[in-house]
Amino acid sequence: MGYTNAYTAYKETGVKTASQGKLIVLLYQEAVKQLGKALTYFGTDDKIEPGDIEKLNNCIVKTQEILTELMISLDMDKGGEIAKNLMALYVFFNKELLDANIKRDRQKIESVHRMMDELTNAWVTAVESTAPVSQPVARTNIDING
Repeated sequence: MGYTNAYTAYKETGVKTASQGKLIVLLYQEAVKQLGKALTYFGTDDKIEPGDIEKLNNCIVKTQEILTELMISLDMDKGGEIAKNLMALYVFFNKELLDANIKRDRQKIESVHRMMDELTNAWVTAVESTAPVSQPVARTNIDING
C-alpha cells in the first residue's frame, strides 16, 4: 500500500469514527477551505481568468453541497431555536454563494468565508467542551473530500 493509499485510508477511518460534533467541525473546516481556495482565483482587480472560472465554480458548489449536508443534519424538533437559526444562516449562505457565483462577487464569498470561519471556531469550542468520555460511534454517510 503506497503512502497516498495509506493516507486516504487514515482519513476515511477518521471520518467514519468521528463523533457527530467532530463531523460538523470537519464539514465547516472543508467549507472554509473551499471558500479560501475560491478567493485565490480572483486577481488584484477582482477579475477572474477565463481558465479559473470553472475552478471557482467548483469550490463554491462544493461549499453549497456541504451547507446542504449541514442543513439536513439539523434536528428541527430537538434543536429548537438554535436549529432554526442555523437553518436560516445556511439558507442565507447558500443564497449569497449562488449570487456570488453568478456575479463573480468576491465580497460575498469573503463575507460567507469569514462567517463560516467564525462558526467553525465556535463549533470547535463547543465540541471540545462537550466531548464524551465514551468511544465515538462510527458514521459512514458523509463524504467531505474536496
